[in-house]
Amino acid sequence: MSDWLAIHRGDAPLVVAFPHGGTELGGIEDRFVSPWRARRDADWWIAELYAFARDLGATTIETRVSRSVIDVNRDPSGVSLYPGMATTELCPTTTFDGDPLYRGFDPEEDEIAWRRRNFFDPYHAALAAELERLRAVHGRVVLYDAHSIRSRVPRLFEGELPQFNIGTNSGTTCAPSLEAMMAQACDRSGHGWIANGRFKGGWTTRHYGQPDKGIHAIQMELAMRGYMDEPDAISPENWPTPLLPAPPIAPTLRAVLTACLTFAKGPA
Repeated sequence: MSDWLAIHRGDAPLVVAFPHGGTELGGIEDRFVSPWRARRDADWWIAELYAFARDLGATTIETRVSRSVIDVNRDPSGVSLYPGMATTELCPTTTFDGDPLYRGFDPEEDEIAWRRRNFFDPYHAALAAELERLRAVHGRVVLYDAHSIRSRVPRLFEGELPQFNIGTNSGTTCAPSLEAMMAQACDRSGHGWIANGRFKGGWTTRHYGQPDKGIHAIQMELAMRGYMDEPDAISPENWPTPLLPAPPIAPTLRAVLTACLTFAKGPA
């Protein structure tokens, strides 16, 4: 473990990854318009929300570096995962709302390469190593990429996002039975859910999800209203709000991870 990469090794055939919960700014704080703006789009409290995963025997991997420095869930080549749709880059230049992140020039090619070497590559080397470690023991492993976002971000999607957003790149990154088990757990919650809607899974899900080789990857994008209060308009004075003491979606998340383990331990 480094000072910015936290790995907890479990023995169960489940890896839970947190690519966007970090708030550290990689020593380039002065480049940003403000530290708050550079941290605004973090997946706030996501590792804390899923802290119970360790009790299930899961391995967890968490980068503490902000997605504004480098987004470890983007294609490192720079190719858009959602062609024709608003999104952010490998090294984002704007917030989700389209506000500029930098005071002066946006990061250039050599700086992007430096950030990739120092943060992106080590994160994915660690993730790949944990998946291989567990696959060697179990034969079949689930990679659960844990995300969250504000319920309303007009630049990225219309209206209010469903509470649970399952992404499997249209069914290609995991077995259909795993997607169905997760959908059933979400449906029983009484909250809204969708599979492969606005969020179909980022680079991590698409890159590692190889069901024929024993790695089943799935992304879960949560609307933040399920575990924290969301002001109508966010500002440095009111955002982020605290993690709710008893998040209403917590039982469903436990059911979802339990379903992942049931699948991974079940018959091939």
